[in-house]
This record gives sequence, structure tokens and C-alpha cells, in this order.
Amino acid sequence: MAALSLDALSSVAYGPEQVALVLAAAGAAAVGETLPITVAIALLLLVLVLSYRQVIAARPEGGGSYGVAKQELGRGASLVAGAALIVDYVLTVAVSLAAAAASLASAFPVLRPYLLETCLVGLVLLTVVNLYGISDSARVLMLPTALFVVCVLGVVVLGLARSAPAATLGAPERVPVTEALTVLLVLRAFSSGCSSLTGVEAIANGVPMFREPRVRRAQRTEVMLGLLLGTMLVGLAVLIHRDEVLPREGVTILAQLVAGSYGTGWAFYATNIVVAIGLGLAANTSFGGLPVLLSLLARDRRLPSLFALRTERPVYRYGVAAVGLLAALLLIAVDGDTHRLIPLFAVGVFIGFTISQVGMVRHWHRLRPPHWPGKALLNGTGAALTLVAALVLLVSKFTEGAWIVAVVIPLFVLMFTRIERYYTEVRGELGIGRLPARPVRPAAAADPGKKVVIPIGRLDVLAERAVGAGLALGGEVVVVSVCATREECATLHDAWAEWDPGVRLDAVLDPGRTLVRPLLGYIRKVEEAGYWTVVLIPILVPRHFRYQFLHNQRGLFLAEALKEHTGVVVCLLPFHLEP
Repeated sequence: MAALSLDALSSVAYGPEQVALVLAAAGAAAVGETLPITVAIALLLLVLVLSYRQVIAARPEGGGSYGVAKQELGRGASLVAGAALIVDYVLTVAVSLAAAAASLASAFPVLRPYLLETCLVGLVLLTVVNLYGISDSARVLMLPTALFVVCVLGVVVLGLARSAPAATLGAPERVPVTEALTVLLVLRAFSSGCSSLTGVEAIANGVPMFREPRVRRAQRTEVMLGLLLGTMLVGLAVLIHRDEVLPREGVTILAQLVAGSYGTGWAFYATNIVVAIGLGLAANTSFGGLPVLLSLLARDRRLPSLFALRTERPVYRYGVAAVGLLAALLLIAVDGDTHRLIPLFAVGVFIGFTISQVGMVRHWHRLRPPHWPGKALLNGTGAALTLVAALVLLVSKFTEGAWIVAVVIPLFVLMFTRIERYYTEVRGELGIGRLPARPVRPAAAADPGKKVVIPIGRLDVLAERAVGAGLALGGEVVVVSVCATREECATLHDAWAEWDPGVRLDAVLDPGRTLVRPLLGYIRKVEEAGYWTVVLIPILVPRHFRYQFLHNQRGLFLAEALKEHTGVVVCLLPFHLEP
């Protein structure tokens, strides 16, 4: 739970506040309705927890709504799910950092004019740390997660034990009434407060991280998350209702509740610092999740293939850099204001929830295991509730920024489609999926003191040209390929034996898919064996410059590494794609 659900637990720092902020439009008395609305949110949380327990049992291999949609709902739904997940991950970073800055500013008012700067400093720190591959782990996150939960539960317990708040925070303000307490306003408050539910799907996505029995452990962790999150949400809402806590300028509602329970002494400052740290670490979960999602999209040829490339640490550095850049642009656009981010945040979250639950309904209907109608009904209920929440929030907050999500997700889908079409054309031109023609061996005698090493990734026209060019150079020709699994190595060897180009294939196993490091090590061994070594690297030259970013240029990276660390001769063999 510490590794997968800190973003869900930390959402109590801003979820109840969003309910109160929406209700405040109907006056101070309307804010008291925060409690029944939060209870309704807790009931939805119960439905989602039970639904995701079923997802865990049905998909023990893990995967998010993108994987469910791809398997159960087809290509179109998977594209929408992928786009919604990207929006969700980026907004998780932005919202968590903005909420962390607001928490610090509540305790240290000197930071109030510098919310954006505080967010960007935290973002730069997280980006740099993740670029260097210092990833978080359950052991590292356990202490701050435990402190966060203890502090928030302490606020609830001590607050309920007191007959009146120990201290008040922030200057009282008159709450202007701008609209009546209507059903639409209640629905808007409910939808905004549902931002507290983000992250409840993370455990279902990360089932492979658990020890055996994985399914049972993951299901228990999901239930534990639901109990803790529901308790904190309802407990804070009870305090808001009883103490008539209203939104105040410059301080968060959670900070007001902390002051009411602990007073304004050292415990107040310590709790706000713990909350800020918890939110900052919650932002860091996206740096682990989004680069992996981008790599999956890249392997499905829906994003540039460079997002599937890992460096030596190993880290998906392009994915990490994309998270940092997109989150920075978003924070700058909203000036680090949490309240302007929440409408965008919740819409993306609920789209993912809805697609995942609809996919599970299709899953039960397709397989029809024992008692499947009840399971399908549970997932269908979750899908209906999250769809209603998404639509209400999208309509009610459309002019306040939710329109951005309605535009960005279709743009992402369009981009995925165009990139997929381009890669399909290139695959056809390279003959991927069918054996190429055998290269012609020249009549000249081979030089036994020279070895030509050709790195390839697959059998295609490019491999054919590279082997032919290597044979023309003379010497012993060896082809080397990096495989992530033993199964990939066996499949490649079988295809190579069927092709039979007359040269040896050496497959190097590298589960980390780092590519450059294992190839560099292989070529160093060849060089140290006393051969006069030539490394022939085939590279693709796209038809137009604008397509350059769609090719990962791993050959160029390898060439630079060889120049820096070896004394071999490096030759580049360009293959120009047809215009």
C-alpha cells in the first residue's frame, strides 16, 4: 500500500476541501452538507474497492484501464484509455505538488506569494532524482505513509474528542451566496470531492509487485486502502460539519482542522510538513507509472519508439523528462493553484475508471464464470456511477477548465492514430514479419584477423542489407541482438535458422532492455580477443525531417558510446525510407 497508494491516501488533503468550496457558493450553511456528500463518496469508494478486487482476480498480470480496454473493448477504447491515463498521471503530479505547496504555505505564510515557485522547485527535484534512477520503494515510502496516516487520523480522533477547536487559523471571511443549493450544485460538489478516489486502481494495476499468493495479498491491500481512505474522508467531513469550517483565503481546510485538533504549536507545523512530504511523494508515483505506460504505448507503435528505450541505470529517461515537462507547463498555466487543477484531474480519473469497469463487464459476459451476473452488475454499477460523475463535472466545470480535457484527450487519440499509421507503413516497407531475401556472399577470401559485428533488432530488409554489406567488407561476420527474455532469444534463433544467411547470430540476454550497455560489453570482448573489429550499424533515415522524432536513433547512441569507450572502427549504414 505504501508503494502503490500514497497518491490515493494523500488525496484527503484536497478532496473534502473541494466539496466545501463548491457548496460555499450557496452560503455558509450549505457547507454543512459536506458530510452527507462525503458519505456518498465513501459509498462510491466501497463500490470501486469491491470492483477492483474483481479486477485483481480477473487480471493477476496487472495493467491499468489501457490493458483492460485493449483486451476487452478494442483499439478505439484503448486509445481513449491511454490518453486519459496520460492526463491522469500528469495531473497527479501537478495536483499533488500544488496541494503540497498550499499545505506548506498554510503553516508558513511567507511562502504564500511563491506557490508556483515552490511547486516548480519540488518538480525539478523529483525530475532530477528520477532521471538518475533513484526510484522509490515500499521500504522508503513506508515511514512517510505511516506518518501521514497517523497524523490525519490523529486530527480526526483529537478533533472529535474536543468539544471545540483548540485554535482557529486564518481570518474569517464573509461567504457570498452566488447560487441556491440545488441538485446540480450537490452533484458538482460530489463530483469534485470524488478527486479523493484517484489512485484506488493502482493496486489492481500493480498486482505483479506482490509476493505469492499475489491475488489474495493484493485484494487485502485494496480493502485496507478502502478502509483507511474512507475513515479519513468521513472523519474529516464530520469535523467540517460539526465545527462549521469554511474555506478561508491563504489556508487549506485541512490546515484549519489540524489547528483545531493540535493547536498551533509544534504539532501543527510538524503535521503540515508531513502532509506536504506525503503529497510530494504521491507526485513521485507518476514518475514511476507514466514512463512505463509511455513505453507500453511505444511498443504498441502508438508513441515514438524512443519512449521504450531504457538507459543503463535502467530508467525510461524520455518518459521521465516528458512527465516533468508536461507537469511544469500545467503548473505554470494555472499558477500553481490546486483549485483550478481539480476539475481537469477528476474528469481524466473518471474516464479511466469508467473504461476499466465497462471492460470488466465485457470480460464477465465473455467468459461467463460461475455467478458472473453479480460480478458484472457490480462492475456495471461502478461504471455507471463514475460515468455520471465524469459527465456532471465536465458539464458543470466546462468553462472553468474542464474543456481542456475534452480537447486534449481527442488530440492524444489523433496523435496515437497518426503515429500508428506511420509505423505500419514503415513496417511494410521494411518487410517486418516476413523473412528477407538471403544476402549474397562475395567471392573474395575472408580475412581471419578481422571481425565485422552487426547489431540488429529484428529480421527485416534492413538486416538483409546490413549482413550483405558486412560480407562485402570481408572478415568474419557476426550478428548480435539484445533480447529481454529467453523466449525472445529462442524465437530469434529459430527465425535466424530458417533464414540461414550464412553468418553466426549471437543473442545477448538483457532483461532491462538497456541495449547500449550489453552491446558495448559484447563488442569490448571481441576487441579484447585481438580482432581488428569493425562495427557496422544500420540506421533508418526517415522520409521527412518531421518524422525524425519517431525513430529512437539507438544506432547513433551506440556509435557514440563505441567512439568514447572502444577503439573499434564504427561504420553507419543508412537506409533511406521512401518518400
